[in-house]
Amino acid sequence: MRTLDRYVLREVAQSTLAVTGVLFAILVSNQLAQVLGQAAERGYPKAAILRLIGLMSIQNGTLLVPFGLLLGITLALGRLYHESEMAALRACGVGPGALLRPIALLALVATGFVGWLVLETAPHAYEQVQQIQRDALKSAEFSLLEPGKFLTLSHGRAVLYAESADADGTLHRVFLQRRDADRIEIVLADRARHLVSDDGNLHTLVLYDGERFEGTPGLAAMRRVRFAEHGIPVPVGGQAAGPQRVESRGTWDLYADPAPGAQAEFQWRMSLPLMVVILTLLAVPLSELQPRQGRYARVGVVILVLFIYFNLLSVARTWVEKSTAPELLGMWWPHLLVLAAAGWLWWRQSPPRWATR
Repeated sequence: MRTLDRYVLREVAQSTLAVTGVLFAILVSNQLAQVLGQAAERGYPKAAILRLIGLMSIQNGTLLVPFGLLLGITLALGRLYHESEMAALRACGVGPGALLRPIALLALVATGFVGWLVLETAPHAYEQVQQIQRDALKSAEFSLLEPGKFLTLSHGRAVLYAESADADGTLHRVFLQRRDADRIEIVLADRARHLVSDDGNLHTLVLYDGERFEGTPGLAAMRRVRFAEHGIPVPVGGQAAGPQRVESRGTWDLYADPAPGAQAEFQWRMSLPLMVVILTLLAVPLSELQPRQGRYARVGVVILVLFIYFNLLSVARTWVEKSTAPELLGMWWPHLLVLAAAGWLWWRQSPPRWATR
């Protein structure tokens, strides 16, 4: 590489890394607040919180690299324009096209990184987030029990109450109500212990010295049983994983699925690496400053372009999911619009000779 290429590459890479780092710190702080709120509400164990923050940051961080690259190029080239270095380069016959070569090298690395994130890593991260949340709900449902408060279990089919609890987890003066179809079972016990199966799917309450009442509301018949020890299985929520979300499916699995939701997710994943290339082409002419303009004069314009681009992609994704847009257009028309805008800026910045004549 020439000295000029190394210089431009270093300036753009430093700005891109700095901007991306700031954006990632903001994302992590936002994820931290969100996960801590969920943990406080649902009682997630401490071990799951850090994993959730990391996986959700990977899952939602695929947009940071395109945005960070565009802002990094704008800030780096803005400094060159502001300090008259670009004027000196142009006086030596170096135009904007020569700057694209080192920037394209950085964009190639960024495109490969974003492609790896969005096509391979993010789907696995999303699947792990869902699994961790299900496992956390299983282990945390009984941990939400507070003496003197009612706790709902088994998707609302059971209610548990304990008047007090010891440090070892033994419950005292226990009330349990379970509903099965039209039958209701009420259990009163002096004390109880909580046991968990090896797979975590089944929680068992072992009650001691109590009575069980069983019957159907509206009928006079009622069964009453006294016991010294009685175990009651209580399946907790979050056992069924449900249908697999498109966000966690493999990329080529989505490609082979003609369903609108699968195609929308596939085209969204392919759009992010393509966005890196298009934003790189757009950033170089968009960063040009007029004489006496401030170094950060183009930052507002760049943020507006990012906002419009992202919202156009969101609209296109919604149209694909609802089968509103023609299949040929899909989610590709926002890229064509921005690419056309980039081509017009390049033509305006370096018009061909026949246009100047």
